[in-house]
Amino acid sequence: MTAFTTADKLHRLVKHALDSGAAASIAEAEALFAGYRLALRISEDAARDRHHQAALLTAVALARRVFLGGVMVAPLPDAPLLTPLPFGTTLAEAVTVLGGSIAEPEAGTPVIEIGGTTSVRRAPFHVRAIFAGWRGGIVPAPFEAAPVPAPVMALAPMLAAALAVNEAFLYVSGHVGVAGRRTVGLSLWNPASTCDWLGDMGTEPIMSLLPAQLWLIGLGHLGQAFLWALGLLPFARPQDLNLVLQDIDIITPSTESTSILSDATLINIKKTRAMAAWAERRGFSTVVQERLFDASFRRQDGEPAVALCGLDNGVGRQALDQVGFDFVVEAGLGRGHRDFRAVRLHTMPASRPASQIWRDAQADDQVEDRPAYQGLLASGALDRCGVTLLAGKAVGAPFVGATAATLALSEVLRLLHGGTVHELIDLDLKAVEYRCTVPTLQNFSTLNPGYVMTDERHE
Repeated sequence: MTAFTTADKLHRLVKHALDSGAAASIAEAEALFAGYRLALRISEDAARDRHHQAALLTAVALARRVFLGGVMVAPLPDAPLLTPLPFGTTLAEAVTVLGGSIAEPEAGTPVIEIGGTTSVRRAPFHVRAIFAGWRGGIVPAPFEAAPVPAPVMALAPMLAAALAVNEAFLYVSGHVGVAGRRTVGLSLWNPASTCDWLGDMGTEPIMSLLPAQLWLIGLGHLGQAFLWALGLLPFARPQDLNLVLQDIDIITPSTESTSILSDATLINIKKTRAMAAWAERRGFSTVVQERLFDASFRRQDGEPAVALCGLDNGVGRQALDQVGFDFVVEAGLGRGHRDFRAVRLHTMPASRPASQIWRDAQADDQVEDRPAYQGLLASGALDRCGVTLLAGKAVGAPFVGATAATLALSEVLRLLHGGTVHELIDLDLKAVEYRCTVPTLQNFSTLNPGYVMTDERHE
C-alpha cells in the first residue's frame, strides 16, 4: 500500500480556503466546507425525462464533492433510470450511488431546480438549471426566462448542471455578490460571447453523428469529466466507441475531490484500470496505455486519430502536435486560488506549434506564507519540504472540469457536424459572459476521424 502524504490527501477545493487565507488551518478549512449544503429539486415530469435525469445526476456527482455538509434531493419521484449512465436501475438508486441523500433540506439551504418553471424563491439562493438544443445554463427561479425549445443535445444538461453547481459555490463562498441573481449560460454549438444562449438558434443541428474512436490523455480531473460526458451520449451500440485510455498515476485520497468517477473504494488503483472498468460498464471498448506521454510517443496506424487531452504539465502538452494525431482538443484549467475557475481550450493543429503555446511554464501562486502553512510548519506537522509540496498542489473544483469537458467534446461533435472548430476558447466561470473564442484557420473538412450514428430513439 502507498503511504500518502498530506499533499496526497488534502481536498483540492478545501485547499482554496488555505491558499486564500480564508482558513488558518486545515481543520478550520474542512469545518468551513462541512457547513456547505445544497438542495436539488426535480418535478415528476422532469424525473421521467432522460435529459433532466442527466442534469440531476451530474449535479449530484459534482455537488457532493463541494458541498461536504450534504446534497439533498427532495422530492424525488419514483422513476426508472433512463440515462445510459451505469448507476443502477432507478433514479433514486443512481442518486444514492453518486453520494446524494433523498431527504428534505433545512430551511434556507441553497436550491438548484432541475428544469421547472418560474417559481417563488424557496431560499435566498434558488436557481433553475435549464437547457435546450446545444445550450445550457441557469436562471434565477423567479425569472420568466427559458431557452427557445429545440431537440436536446446530450451535453447541454451536463453544462447546465456544472454551471449551476459553480453558481451555488460562488454564493456560499461569497466570491460573487450577484451569484444566483443573474442568468449564466452558453451554446455548445456557438460558444462565442455574442451568442444569446436563450435565443433562437436556428443553425443548431440535431446531433446525429458520434465519434467512433478517441484517445484520452490523462485520466484525472479532466479525463474523468471527458468519460462522464461520453457516457451521456446516445450511442446506438456503445461497444462501437473505441477508447484508448492513457495515464501513469494511481488514484489517491485527494483524487475524489475533483474527479467525478473516483471514490474512496478506488484508492491505490491505477487510473487506467479504474476508468477502463467504468467505461466497459457503460458498454464502451477500451485499451489502456500506462506510459508517460511525451515527444517520444507515437500513435500507430489504426489507433484513434483524435485525442482529448487533460494533462496538467507543459512537457506533455508540447508534444501534442508531434506524435501523429490528426486532431487534438486540449483543455487546461487554472491552478491557483484566484484562477482555478479559468478554462482554456486549444485545438491542434493550430496557427502556432504546441512547443510555442506552452513554451513558458506558468508560475504558481506563492502561498507558503499563508497562516495555514506557517501553522503546519511551526507545529511540526510538516517540515519545510512537506509545506512546499502541499502548497504547490493545484486548487481544483469538479464543476470546472465538467464545464471544460462539455466544451472540449463539443469541438469534436461540431467537427463531425460541419460546425466551427475553435483554435482557442478562454473563459472564467466567475464571469462566463466575458469569454473569448477564436475560430481556427485550419481546414478540417477532409478529416474523417471515424463516426457512428446516434440512437434514433435518443430524442
